[in-house]
Amino acid sequence: MSSFDDPVVISCSISGVIANRDQCPAIPYTPEEYAAEARRAVDEGASQIHIHARTPDGTPSYEVEDFRAITEAILAEVGDVIVNYSTGAIGIPIEKRIEYLRALKPDVAALNMSSMNYAKYSSRRKDFVFKAVFENSFDTIIEFLTAMKELGIKPEHECFDAGHVANLDPLIDMGLLERTPLQISLVMGVNGGIRPTPRNVGFMADQIPGGAEGENQWQVIGISRDQWKLLGSSLVLGGNVRAGVEDNLYLPSGEMARSNGDLIAKARQMAEDVGRRAATVAEARELLGVPKRERSPA
Repeated sequence: MSSFDDPVVISCSISGVIANRDQCPAIPYTPEEYAAEARRAVDEGASQIHIHARTPDGTPSYEVEDFRAITEAILAEVGDVIVNYSTGAIGIPIEKRIEYLRALKPDVAALNMSSMNYAKYSSRRKDFVFKAVFENSFDTIIEFLTAMKELGIKPEHECFDAGHVANLDPLIDMGLLERTPLQISLVMGVNGGIRPTPRNVGFMADQIPGGAEGENQWQVIGISRDQWKLLGSSLVLGGNVRAGVEDNLYLPSGEMARSNGDLIAKARQMAEDVGRRAATVAEARELLGVPKRERSPA
């Protein structure tokens, strides 16, 4: 049973690459803006910052220098926080994505766990807003895992459907993954992935190696306005949660968030409402098996 002594790791998806300032003015572009948003998120209870890099004009970037500038600015502003880099991309070579991991060695790097159709559909337009085939073959996964293991980076396994969780099994058996604590994200609300329902949160959580209440850590990432009911389900089942402008721009009231801090504050309040509390950065590191290291992104 959850209690106020039961900490929840709250992660912040600070920018993303799809939405822009025309859709939400809070999306950071410059390193200074990333730092200010990180400060708002950490002040409200975030212990992990998930980073997609952008250039100062808002263009998505996979360059070492942009990741470096953003990371340096965030760490200078907030001190200790778990730094988590995205590795997901369509049309960007694997080596390009491993290059910034090798150069900067974040605490954690996201790792997508299967190929899939990846899309957003508009019922108003009767058409897709975007659609693509998202390639994440076992060969790709193993190449990333091998690099992360060599670099001492903890993978965050992003699973968009129940079968993606099952893809962990052969990797554990091969010895490419330590059994515990894995960090597993249940991503819900993307067309091509599992439907975003509270029942499916429980269904996916049950697929986690060792079960939802085992030693492995899991979180729910809810995309768009379905996010809040999904995060609520995760919190009552003992999972962690992620919020931020990459995933959803709106508060439950329908009001657009003024900052990542608004979204993290709501996630923290929801945790407190079910008798849990936001984990400190030190607690999050212990729960996720991510040691603090003296490192500089330089």
